Amino acid sequence: MIYFSILVALVICFTLFQRKRKRILTQVILNDAQKQLLAQHIDFYRNLNDTDKLYFEDKIEQFLDAVHIEGVGLDVTDTDRLMIASSAVIPIFAFKDWSYRNVTNVLLYPDTFDEEYQYEESDERHIMGMVGSGYMNGQMILSRKALQKGFSRQSGASNTGIHEFVHLLDKSDGATDGIPEGMLPHEFIKPWVRIMHQEIHKIEEGRSDIDPYAATNEAEFFAVVSEYFFEKPDKFQAKHPQLYEMLSKAFGQDPAKG
Repeated sequence: MIYFSILVALVICFTLFQRKRKRILTQVILNDAQKQLLAQHIDFYRNLNDTDKLYFEDKIEQFLDAVHIEGVGLDVTDTDRLMIASSAVIPIFAFKDWSYRNVTNVLLYPDTFDEEYQYEESDERHIMGMVGSGYMNGQMILSRKALQKGFSRQSGASNTGIHEFVHLLDKSDGATDGIPEGMLPHEFIKPWVRIMHQEIHKIEEGRSDIDPYAATNEAEFFAVVSEYFFEKPDKFQAKHPQLYEMLSKAFGQDPAKG
């Protein structure tokens, strides 16, 4: 009887601990209006089944618990927060226990900005998003205009939010080099590098429909083709089957399948 009482006490303590831990992890709880915003603006979420929608919502809540979103020259709205969080969750949707440890703060600017992080009175405002380094390590800057365009029906194959969070995924293995070593099985790394360089060469020669910005370097290539993979999966699979297969293995997702 004593042993049984001890066992019951342990079970109760464990349950209370889990509940307390759950409350700590989910201080942000999406309400019905916010879920409607997700369905309105995020195609990825809208196309999920009911079970996966709940999982997506949970990942959104965890991200918003962990990462502070701050407006610079604007007031951050629920739509802004949900678009930023969705940009983060979409690439890691299949990674059940993965969270971003290399970003603590997202700064949202009204529009594009320059390399000095200025968005007013500058002729060099061409940057739509940036992952910080040096004294800006752990920070991300996004243009609201670019963020919203990425989730609009007119975005084409581009999505600035996804692009920047893929850079963070790339960076998680210690180097932002376009080689997803922590995501791809080891035997696929060399084939990925070969296919990547072949496609960069095609881009440079004007023989590819991939955004020319992908030819800037390997890191930008990985981020740009990841945008294409998630935004226009059917087209990407048809035009670039080998790249599609590699990214499907890396992200653990098959978005063309629906």
